[in-house]
Amino acid sequence: MFTLVRSRVRTAALALSAVAALAFGATATTGAAAAPAPAPAKQGPTSVAYVEVNNNSMLNAGKYTLADGSNVFDVAVVFAANINYDTDTKAAYLSFNENVQRVLDNAATEIRPLQEKGIKVVLSVLGNHEGAGFANFPDQQAASAFAKQLSDTVAEYGLDGIDFDDEYADYGNNGTGQPNDSSFVHLVTALRANMPDKIISLYNIGPAAARLSYDGVDVSSAFDYAWNPYYGTWQVPGIGLPKSHLSPAAVEIGGTSQSTVADLARRTVSEGYGVYLTYNLDGSDRSADVSAFTRELYGSDAVYTP
Repeated sequence: MFTLVRSRVRTAALALSAVAALAFGATATTGAAAAPAPAPAKQGPTSVAYVEVNNNSMLNAGKYTLADGSNVFDVAVVFAANINYDTDTKAAYLSFNENVQRVLDNAATEIRPLQEKGIKVVLSVLGNHEGAGFANFPDQQAASAFAKQLSDTVAEYGLDGIDFDDEYADYGNNGTGQPNDSSFVHLVTALRANMPDKIISLYNIGPAAARLSYDGVDVSSAFDYAWNPYYGTWQVPGIGLPKSHLSPAAVEIGGTSQSTVADLARRTVSEGYGVYLTYNLDGSDRSADVSAFTRELYGSDAVYTP
């Protein structure tokens, strides 16, 4: 890359190449530092951390490792964007409060450091009491339009996917419709078509989670993960995904007792499930709470690095 007329010409060319290589090496050494290598891969279930960005930093998800240096958390969820309703256009739209917008606008410092460690960063989308939800789009066109807003946001901010949380929609407010059978199927189908290689996850709650099939189309397989939304409990999500993509366990860090956290982690392993969901990771040193499940899932305590 970087024929042979005379041997003298060839010798000179090789010498010049060697000088160039040395010069390049010096530049590479003294130039900007390369991005850090991802943490070592670990064996065991996928650990998920929801972070309430109104109060806490996304970077907290990157502060926990196992003894071998691997990440405790594999997926960090930005909680949460909203699905709002425009009463003038009669359409749903994606909305960010000032804290979510801050995280997205500062992706270089709030999101990229996690991704460089190998942690996926997903945006959760939640109802906002305005009548718009994932389950009441009036037609396929409306569902597809919202799916495009979601996939455009993932592309714009370099995110790794979207999480659906069908709570607080208050279906019927502002003259909106009640949940229908086609809405969520159209939405998920369009979103998966828009972003075939990104994460789509389901917080298994609300009318949308109960409407995964319509007119011969079942969107269960379009999801990468689904999890139990009730903290401190065990409940297998009712979706047709393999065990390796389900979290029947759900815990609130600091809000669920360490004994329950450990019991649910132990059951996750013994029953062959592949995901463990945690909520409300804050900025405190939660290594004792986190170790309660990492010991059972991975055979290691968690190490907290501020």
